[in-house]
Amino acid sequence: MEKKDIKSLTLEELKAEMAALGEKPFRAVQLYEWMHKKQAREFAEMTNIPLAMKEKCGECYHYTVLRAEAVQESFIDGTKKYLFALSDGNMVESVWMRYKHGNSVCISSQVGCRMGCRFCASTLDGLVRNLTASEMLDQIYAITKETGERVSNVVVMGSGEPLDNYENLLRFIGLLTDENGLHISQRNVTVSTCGIVPMMRRLAKEKLQITLALSLHAATDEKRRELMPIANQYTLEELMACCAYYFEQTGRRITFEYSLVRDVNDTRRDAETLAALIRGLNCHVNLIPVNPVKEREYVQSERQAVEAFAALLAKKGINATVRREMGRDIDGACGQLRRRFLDNGSAGTKLTGKSDLHEFDGQQMV
Repeated sequence: MEKKDIKSLTLEELKAEMAALGEKPFRAVQLYEWMHKKQAREFAEMTNIPLAMKEKCGECYHYTVLRAEAVQESFIDGTKKYLFALSDGNMVESVWMRYKHGNSVCISSQVGCRMGCRFCASTLDGLVRNLTASEMLDQIYAITKETGERVSNVVVMGSGEPLDNYENLLRFIGLLTDENGLHISQRNVTVSTCGIVPMMRRLAKEKLQITLALSLHAATDEKRRELMPIANQYTLEELMACCAYYFEQTGRRITFEYSLVRDVNDTRRDAETLAALIRGLNCHVNLIPVNPVKEREYVQSERQAVEAFAALLAKKGINATVRREMGRDIDGACGQLRRRFLDNGSAGTKLTGKSDLHEFDGQQMV
């Protein structure tokens, strides 16, 4: 019989499981606290749980624990990029970033991705599988344990399309923000999407207080189709109507992610077209100098072009900022570290680059 994923269970579900095992409800509360507050790495760490019960749990449940195969640390700003091994041998990436307002973690929601965005390394080999809620959570827990610092903001913007893994995403958000667990505010959670309109509308009806970030990257359907295959299914007109609906349902403004690619979408005309497209929406534009991916030909915009683009949006009354580049000297784009690791052949391969070397679980990593 396949073991149940205990870390993905809600507290109420866990109480029902414990009752089925003949245990009292308070045991479920203890287990839940060990998993999500104390972030125990195994049942053996749970000192107030009887040995017989720990053995029973080990027999009945799978306990998700991610193992860091590689860690890159930026010399520039201390940003860390992690490559985590899953129980089935697949790998995902996460990024830890320190800001003045607290620590942020960017996590993956899928192994690979099937959306095919042209400038993204995580989509090069397609979708392998969805991550479970516990696999998303444990990216945060494992990083917290390694850094020794609390995470205050979570961004679901790593490898994968979160809305293509909808049920697990919702379960993850529920566990992450639960007052009995890590209890991160919904307002400190950002979910990114390439723009799957029906799923965006479904998410709006949940009336969560998270931030929804739409990967826009172009202000015309023609140009967006060149960059993002999803644009062949949903027009910008449909997307903008959906964004307005999302704000109506949640009261939360939309963030538009706009990766600037030299001579592709960074001209004055592009900025003017973007301003006209989103005028009237309660939104914010996050301008992102694109991270180069060796398998793609896209090049980052010149600094002068980025500043001019931002200035023109501001002149048009659009709230826009240029994202601060974190970890510039390490594999910054989604999927780069995983792909380089796989290309090198094995878990024992030493990665090279501009980052520090670390000892992690007895192995030397980058």
